Amino acid sequence: MIIRHIDDVKTVEWGNGLSRRFLLESDGMGYTVTDTLVRAGTKSHLEYRNHLEACYCIEGSGEVVDMAGNSFPITPGTIYALDKHDPHYLIASPHEDLRLVCMFTPALRGDEAHNLDSDEFSEY
Repeated sequence: MIIRHIDDVKTVEWGNGLSRRFLLESDGMGYTVTDTLVRAGTKSHLEYRNHLEACYCIEGSGEVVDMAGNSFPITPGTIYALDKHDPHYLIASPHEDLRLVCMFTPALRGDEAHNLDSDEFSEY
């Protein structure tokens, strides 16, 4: 059995927020669970070529925008799943942080971080 508290997990500054990584590849579960904070007013262009990701919003608000320009509001109780390695924009509202519980499969090693300084989509 694995028991972890948020104060004891690996925390990664991923570019526009924090990713607190509760389960990693080394845990042998086959997936990662994170508690992710997206800072208010940030826009991240992301793509996961090696992982599938699902995110469930527990606090704050924002939107996810696909490559066709479709915008989907993210508020507490909303889940979005990137089931086709979808490139996307994750945008936190200007007035509050966005907090997500995210699952990745296959599991993350734990040290992955985005490079948001490029014009390309940040990936891992």
